[in-house]
Amino acid sequence: MLKNNNFNKNKTYLQTERTGRFFTLGQLNEKTEFIWFVLHGYGQLANYFIEKFAVISDVKNFIVAPEALNRFYLKGFSGRIGATWMTKEEREHEIHDYVKFLNSVYEQIRDNIDLQKIKINLLGFSQGAHTAVRWLLKGNIQPENLILWSGSFPADNEIAENIDLLNATKIFMVIGNKDEFIDEKSINVEEKRLLSLGLKYGLIPFDGGHEIEKETLLNLSRKLEGGE
Repeated sequence: MLKNNNFNKNKTYLQTERTGRFFTLGQLNEKTEFIWFVLHGYGQLANYFIEKFAVISDVKNFIVAPEALNRFYLKGFSGRIGATWMTKEEREHEIHDYVKFLNSVYEQIRDNIDLQKIKINLLGFSQGAHTAVRWLLKGNIQPENLILWSGSFPADNEIAENIDLLNATKIFMVIGNKDEFIDEKSINVEEKRLLSLGLKYGLIPFDGGHEIEKETLLNLSRKLEGGE
């Protein structure tokens, strides 16, 4: 077989618009004290993820759940559908695109209310934890509280370069003692890593697995209402 020495393959990037969606719980009005932006995990959809926050949805709390732009069938070629914020393929472009989308969600909410009277809570669950941190570092959102639930921080260089910005935000890590993806050893390794980087945070353990546990969420909401 003759080799084709004239074979040339080129890669080209193209910016294009995407249609994203987000879901909300509660009423955004003059009685609102907290807006929660909650980012789902791998393989979840915002429509169902936001229901986990019904326990804190009241006159004070308005919940916003953006959905990742990349959807796929969870098994095979039909059936249940999930979404993912990114994969390792073209990761920098994936991050740029979801930060741009999340900024658009934030700006739409911001245009409907005076944020000077409202505190912002940013929560990322599982894969959404990395997404939440990167949105804080690269986007427009300025939360009072950052909650990483059943998730961790991105790579060291992303943290070290922005340590002052992160430490200006109250950070909480919420982890279940029966989480099938996070064992005690990995928690200890993460604690040492974050300590070496100079990152300040509070650890909130709970009795449960890789999940948004209702009682823990309710207690956290009360804690944040009290300004702790």
